Amino acid sequence: MEIKTQIRDEIAEKVVLGTIIAERGAIDKVRELLSEGCFYDSFHAEIYKAIIQITSEGDRADIISVRSKLLANGIKVDMSEYMEVVQSHSFDLYQHAAHLQNLFIRRQFYEIGQYLVSSSFTEAEDIDEVSKKVNDDMASLFKSSSTTISTLNDGLKSVYEVVNKNLSGNEPLTGTPTGFEKIDGKSGGLQKSDLIIIAGETSHGKTSLAVAMMRNAAYYGAKIAMYSMEMKKEQITARIVSMESGVPANQIMYSRLTDSQLQAIDKGIGKIADKDIYFDDRSTSNIDSIISSIRYMKLKYDIDGAVIDYLQILNVNMKGANKEQQMGDVARRLKNLAKDLDIWVIALSQLNRDSLNPVPTLSRLRDSGQIAEAADVVILIYRPEVTNKSYPHEFSNVDTRGTAMIDIAKGRNIGLLRFICGFDASTTKFYDLDTVPLSGSRGIDLEEEVPF
Repeated sequence: MEIKTQIRDEIAEKVVLGTIIAERGAIDKVRELLSEGCFYDSFHAEIYKAIIQITSEGDRADIISVRSKLLANGIKVDMSEYMEVVQSHSFDLYQHAAHLQNLFIRRQFYEIGQYLVSSSFTEAEDIDEVSKKVNDDMASLFKSSSTTISTLNDGLKSVYEVVNKNLSGNEPLTGTPTGFEKIDGKSGGLQKSDLIIIAGETSHGKTSLAVAMMRNAAYYGAKIAMYSMEMKKEQITARIVSMESGVPANQIMYSRLTDSQLQAIDKGIGKIADKDIYFDDRSTSNIDSIISSIRYMKLKYDIDGAVIDYLQILNVNMKGANKEQQMGDVARRLKNLAKDLDIWVIALSQLNRDSLNPVPTLSRLRDSGQIAEAADVVILIYRPEVTNKSYPHEFSNVDTRGTAMIDIAKGRNIGLLRFICGFDASTTKFYDLDTVPLSGSRGIDLEEEVPF
């Protein structure tokens, strides 16, 4: 029975096959998603069959080995048609593979529907047999997902592994270190599959805190992709160099430097050279392109996390949706992406201004409370020095000069936390304090018992 054209996508089939053939290890990323049936074109299905045969034998499925396997299987190879396939490529293999699986299931729905229609006009088959066949066919469509299903005992085993690893002391943190002792002590670092929102008013240091975490994480060997809608890679890099050298970033970028500054910069560059931080300047305005790029970064570089600066100026393709709906959708997509790729994602968000009570709260997340709902962790930044205000009551005696309050206002798995850290405005550097400076008196030693 002929299937309608809208239930197939032969261009996507070429893209998926071409990417698998071109990229080493790509088949492992989509093997569980795809079967021969996902390819409507019979030649494409034979190519995929050949790829599976080759990789099952432990060999690499490249352009030559696939052609040889096709010939060995008795498949006539039209070279022009074959070259169209192998020359196709995409940065977002997983997305296209999922699309093919979706179309395959829809084709099966169509066939089942046609069977039900034809069975309704005849009594040749017993109604119970028809029902059983349809139920069996529907269940078989999703057998490929069974590998993702696990039991409570599987979960318990994983928990025991984590507990034992923590007890061994070999790994002090379960996640990627942020470089901030109180955050890491509370959260175990940046955890895979987590969406972390960093929020604050304009000029309170959202980008600076994210860059500081990224820099610190890179020190510990993490691989990170950075996407900024407002800053070029040179400006972000200058901020990192500034944190290392003590030379203000604006001077690094726009001023003639002294000999001592040049020496400091050279020393700072030596500390961060070869760290695995990646930029994709082509994918910084649209949420779809950013998600595609992150998937590519995971495939290409096996990144541990991604940083997105910032949500409210992203271009979102949702016609008819208001800003709140758009931001909620973006946050959910980023959370799903983090879970799907097993990475952490840090996304920055603006807070609405409140001149009467500037202390940040979750309710002030701009455009959407759904952002907080989707997030695993929400970190709020408050620098009262910017607005000539004071800290909330528990920190009311803390000197606002050169300090900031970090507020973990939501921690799905870690709880809540507020603490004071240092902030160097000249280098936009956040850092841990040994002593919290108090207004008009000695500072509080952070080793003492304090209510923060």
